[in-house]
Amino acid sequence: MSMAGNLRKVTSLGGVGGLRKVARLARRRPRVDLSHPARSPLGSSVVNCVTYRDGVRTAARGDLVDAVQSVRKKGEGFVWLGLHEPTDREFAGIAELFDLHPLAVEDAVEAHQRPKLERYDETLFAVFKTVCYVEHEELTATSEVVNTGEIMVFVGKDFVITVRHGRHGSLGPLREELESDPHQLAKGPSAVLHAIADHVVDDYLTVTDSVHADIDQVETEVFAETGARVDPGRIYQLKRELLELKRAVAPLSRPLEDLATRPIRAVDPEIQAYFRDVSDHLLRAKEQIAAFDELLNSILQAHLAQVTVAQNEDMRKITAWAAIIAVPTMVCGVYGMNFDHMPELHWRYGYGMVIGVISVACLTLYRGFRRSGWL
Repeated sequence: MSMAGNLRKVTSLGGVGGLRKVARLARRRPRVDLSHPARSPLGSSVVNCVTYRDGVRTAARGDLVDAVQSVRKKGEGFVWLGLHEPTDREFAGIAELFDLHPLAVEDAVEAHQRPKLERYDETLFAVFKTVCYVEHEELTATSEVVNTGEIMVFVGKDFVITVRHGRHGSLGPLREELESDPHQLAKGPSAVLHAIADHVVDDYLTVTDSVHADIDQVETEVFAETGARVDPGRIYQLKRELLELKRAVAPLSRPLEDLATRPIRAVDPEIQAYFRDVSDHLLRAKEQIAAFDELLNSILQAHLAQVTVAQNEDMRKITAWAAIIAVPTMVCGVYGMNFDHMPELHWRYGYGMVIGVISVACLTLYRGFRRSGWL
């Protein structure tokens, strides 16, 4: 079915999935960016719908259908539709209007996807994992350090659809930044795709820098000479959170490589050079994560070695004191036997001599253990 046919079909829909009905539902509530610091009121899943021509934002006239009709009638510009966690019902009319593949639509609505890049005829579908650093006063064995979300991007000849999942990863500031550079935005929907990829990867680098600070803190405490014991659960928690970050970063290498090197109809050739730069930044983030993982392994091994050394020192102290206590125990045990004929049993100075022998023997053992470092 052609785009024009889909447009007529969606425009005439009167059922539950009709796009007009979705647009009316969206108009009842403000179309705002759910996590933009200056736009906090909750609205519908439609965050924003903007038309751009020659890199310049045009005045809004009508709803989404009117915007798409205007762009396709004039054959220039594109529509950027932003959504936040849409339902199947809200997304059904949009999928019909833009002729989106059912598999891509299912992924966009359900979320929990790996970063990937897929092509469906004239449409490009990209999935990005967003990350943010969770601030905490003190790192514990249960602290959440990295929080993840998702951004799905549909890119066509005359449209960009962004579907965001999670409370972070707002695209409001990114949209404003793009609008301040009309020359770049005039390159079309692929310029928006590059800006989103660059924004996501920059967040990776920001989060890795913050995680590095946590690792430095744990490392300092492990090798501190204060004698304080470090909870190994904190190290394991950092490794778990680092694994979460790795799952977001590592799979994105192949999609960015394809965007930077392979000819894709939906991507302007001039934009591919920019994707190579993003790929370089992603490689830096991957290398940092791999280095952090190795560093945490070393810190954990060092901590376990310190625990083993401390246990050995405790065992040596216990052994030394046990040897010292064994002397009076042995002497008292011998003279505690009920025999009539024992040496020095009836001697007037026998008690004092035994106490003196015990004291000298214990003192000699104590000094010997002190010299050897056991006490």
